[in-house]
Amino acid sequence: MIVITEFMDENAVNTLRQHHETLYDPGLADRQEELPPILGNATALVVRNRTRVGKALLDAAPNLQCVGRLGVGLDNIDLDACRARNIAVYPASGANNLSVAEYVITAAMVLLRGAWFANSAMLAGEWPRQSSAGREIAGKTLGLVGYGAIARDTAALARGLGMTVCAHDPYLASDDPAWRETANLPLDRLLPESDVVSLHIPLTDATRHLIDAGALAMMNPNAVLINAARGGVVDEAALCMALKSGQIAGAALDVFENEPLTAGEARIFSGIPNIILTPHIAGVTKESNIRVSDVTAQAVLRHLGDV
Repeated sequence: MIVITEFMDENAVNTLRQHHETLYDPGLADRQEELPPILGNATALVVRNRTRVGKALLDAAPNLQCVGRLGVGLDNIDLDACRARNIAVYPASGANNLSVAEYVITAAMVLLRGAWFANSAMLAGEWPRQSSAGREIAGKTLGLVGYGAIARDTAALARGLGMTVCAHDPYLASDDPAWRETANLPLDRLLPESDVVSLHIPLTDATRHLIDAGALAMMNPNAVLINAARGGVVDEAALCMALKSGQIAGAALDVFENEPLTAGEARIFSGIPNIILTPHIAGVTKESNIRVSDVTAQAVLRHLGDV
């Protein structure tokens, strides 16, 4: 049996059903206490980012052969525990790169232009034409923290709009061809030199709160920050202080330290007009969901010997 705990394109679900008994219940991510007895006969598990695949869950799935990840981040999956049980893990690498790249560029343009924050004034009968005049993205510098596949796709879109691109990635060899069109900078140079800072790194012990009060203080006061990578990379309290004080010009957050964000947790962002909050959807478009679902379904079926 294949168990799917989060939303997946129906065509991909039907493809799985053609080969195996398949339980598709996208609400199981919110009812994870129900998973252990369900997984007793499961040979494959398909998740997104909200289902925690840890040792206890794996112990309840003695027949599990593989885990399909509808996305690329693997911080919700205990990879060591999977290896110990000889369970393969298949992320949908590359399938949602363009969606994330477009999100970053869209957020950058909205934040730099600023005009869309005039809604409340317009609805109140005001005409804030002069104060709503923002900035163009052309001629600005995009600083990418992390320079993997998604960051490189973002860089390509940015160059097409006339931006200069720099990046910081200590894990990418200095002679890698990816650096041919992109300046390789240390973080303490990238932050002050960038008009748009976009994060493209996993959440690890080394990257937790990498963007803290000290890092934010290094940024250009006219710059904006975009995090569509992983919550926890940004110190949210420090970011709110920086936005309220005018230390930086704006921010877009698609990921948060705790997800889903509750009303209580969201209060920290109240009263900050120059912030965009979205519910972890940078990599989720209609098109990318089809690609991600298909890639994941095919990986699972290959592993189970069906294709």
